[in-house]
Amino acid sequence: MDWMLKDLATGVPETRHVVVLSSDGLRMAQYGGDTDAADRLAAACAGLQSLAAAIAGEFPHGDGRMRLVVIEVEGGFFYLMAAGAGAYLAVLADEGVDAGLMGNRMRDLVARIGAHLTSPPRRDGQAV
Repeated sequence: MDWMLKDLATGVPETRHVVVLSSDGLRMAQYGGDTDAADRLAAACAGLQSLAAAIAGEFPHGDGRMRLVVIEVEGGFFYLMAAGAGAYLAVLADEGVDAGLMGNRMRDLVARIGAHLTSPPRRDGQAV
């Protein structure tokens, strides 16, 4: 999976970090940045996807699932996209990133490898 994450990072200028994570906040794969940063980002994403799902539940005709969250902060953007059952794709990018290109490339990546990004349910810290 590493080469696919690298392809996203190098194909969209201004990309800093790409992380694949499980819904419980565990880093599954990464490209760019250091492992500690990826772990912190994955943990923060667990809470963010939960918050987004709660907001999605307020739309009466929706399915209650989060698809994409984008956060703009001073200096850059954060993207979080659902990437299969129990898995998410997160990207940090500098402020000069082409937001449309990033969204399209993330969707393409999820479509190409979505089945591989699915995180199995865990019981006592082990996949079941």
